[in-house]
Amino acid sequence: MRYDIDIAGVLMPALLLWLLIAYAASSLLHAGLRRIGFYRLVWHPALFDFAVFICLLGGVVYLSSEYLS
Repeated sequence: MRYDIDIAGVLMPALLLWLLIAYAASSLLHAGLRRIGFYRLVWHPALFDFAVFICLLGGVVYLSSEYLS
């Protein structure tokens, strides 16, 4: 597994890219759930959003290790 990504000669940690991907997916999911009114059923929306973000980040990291190595 690669831990650094070369972007124009600058080595960036791979986790930074995975965080950005998970954040984008989490933002899209948040907007969709808010639009359909799902947050009326959630006790603590901020905690729910954080848990979804962590799950998405874990999934992105797992998929990257499976398909990019």
